[in-house]
Amino acid sequence: QVQLVESGGGLVQPGGSLRLSCAASGFYFRIYDMMWYRQAPGKERELVARISSDNIANYSDSVKGRFTISRDNAKSTVNLQMNSLKPEDTAAYYCHVQLIFDYWGPGTQVTVSS
Repeated sequence: QVQLVESGGGLVQPGGSLRLSCAASGFYFRIYDMMWYRQAPGKERELVARISSDNIANYSDSVKGRFTISRDNAKSTVNLQMNSLKPEDTAAYYCHVQLIFDYWGPGTQVTVSS
């Protein structure tokens, strides 16, 4: 069955960096766009970054220039390198793929605080 498992979250100081990874299985990874979303307490889930099957990346305005999404089709992983982190980046981060249905990972918490 389809599985998405995120890792790499944690506590980091403002200005620091984290690298999130999402391990995917159960579908033909290389032909699907992959996405990272985040959800802060009391806020709606928002799209952070998207990478197409042919490696075209798009970002929300709030993270453009600081975050980089990448994929490794051989390992069926999608990564999110997050630099210059701000307290407002604090959220649970989710990996997402849209097949016939929507699939989500359980999420990984990122907390940016001094």
